[in-house]
Amino acid sequence: MAEHIIDQSFTIGQSKEDIFEFFASAENLERLTPPWLNFKILSALPIDMAAGTVIEYQIKLHGIPIRWESEITLWDPPHNFCDVQRKGPYRKWVHEHIFETSDVGTLVRDRVNYEVIGGNLINKLFVKKDLDKIFNYRQATLLSIFNYECNKS
Repeated sequence: MAEHIIDQSFTIGQSKEDIFEFFASAENLERLTPPWLNFKILSALPIDMAAGTVIEYQIKLHGIPIRWESEITLWDPPHNFCDVQRKGPYRKWVHEHIFETSDVGTLVRDRVNYEVIGGNLINKLFVKKDLDKIFNYRQATLLSIFNYECNKS
């Protein structure tokens, strides 16, 4: 199976401590997920985020309900954390969230290593386009929440 990578970063004029605090609240996942995915956390709230925390949720992908289970495998406030899909639509999903101090605030970086069932063709025809829309929505929403201009990297 071919591994694919998403590597997106942008700058927010806010401290990395404030940005990390926002991500530390699992409830904010819903705010960062496009409405067309009908994202819903199934785990009991509030969730204590730490290495080993498992979060269960449901999305609808092209109208098909999908249960997803992620585990936080790395938790290093306010620098980074990593979630790994344990159950869900991908053959592999490892999502690193990295927060670095920059001259104008914080560089927010998402790096995802993933594999899809169906390989390169399915990724090219469907998955990559969906993921681009999702991560663009996520970036625009974060910038809107913190009300700052984007400086793409």
